[in-house]
Amino acid sequence: MSKEATVLFDIPGPRARVRNAVLTAVVSIVFAAVLAALVWRLSDKGQFEEKLWTPFLKWTVWRHLLLPGLMNTLKAAVVATVLALLFGVVFGLARLSDHWWVRVPAGVVVEFFRGIPLLILIFLAFFVPNKISPAIAESQFGTLQRFSVDYFFSIFGVEINAGTVTVPAFAAVVFGLTMYNGSVLAEVVRAGVLSIPKGQSEAAYSIGLRKNGVMRLVLLPQAITVMMPAIVSQIVVLLKDTALGFIIAYGEFLQAGFKQVPANYSNNVLQAGIVVAVIYIAINMSLSRVATWLEGRSRRSRKTDAKTMGTGGPPPVAGVGVTQQTV
Repeated sequence: MSKEATVLFDIPGPRARVRNAVLTAVVSIVFAAVLAALVWRLSDKGQFEEKLWTPFLKWTVWRHLLLPGLMNTLKAAVVATVLALLFGVVFGLARLSDHWWVRVPAGVVVEFFRGIPLLILIFLAFFVPNKISPAIAESQFGTLQRFSVDYFFSIFGVEINAGTVTVPAFAAVVFGLTMYNGSVLAEVVRAGVLSIPKGQSEAAYSIGLRKNGVMRLVLLPQAITVMMPAIVSQIVVLLKDTALGFIIAYGEFLQAGFKQVPANYSNNVLQAGIVVAVIYIAINMSLSRVATWLEGRSRRSRKTDAKTMGTGGPPPVAGVGVTQQTV
């Protein structure tokens, strides 16, 4: 435990340090005992037999099941992350607009998609276009529907045949992840910009910058540091939520590792779950490491000297951020 005082705690005294050490030792012993009991129970049930673990040492299992599933997961996560970030920036800034006809519709869109469960969004994207597209094809919007599919949605594998739109599982998963996580990121962007002290924008306006310049040169560069932890946390959530693609038979990593492998190798569900969990944890920890590096790099930059929310420290002096941007 740190010996320095924080916002919530004073420096522990001698008795407190002894008490903390005793509690730590007791909890460690209890945890070790529970873990040992669990291992013994699994061993008694034969869960450590070689035949249950050897499939994960075979290249054919990784080549035909695990690696394709992992690639599908990463592909959906990367595409959805890029689109969600774009969605979040656009709608987050739109919610800060001075024009009500921009601010209100953006707020409605964000709150609508943020309030719908991700699983329902995936279902809607997968089943609804196939049901309503024939009626749209016969209406005055038929040309627009075909043009949209042929020149935009086709890059996600969406097809239209005789007026019926078919959405592949990949596109449905990406749509759901983009809309839900993009709406959350829009709120992150809005809150990040609003967290910058008003003195920064007031000083920028005082030297003649317009709102576009204030936002682009002063507020956003500082807000990036504030938003970074929340953005990375949401990206980790997005990566894990790709597992919901199994409901529409998208061949992502969880389905390949947790369903297909046990079905072909002695029903080793527990072993498959452990291997899949370890890989997910490794990927998410790698993302966190990259985020920590980016945050540290942005803090060292002269353009982003804002403090992350909750880290303490005095607020920036009004005009300092503007001076750095206009030098």
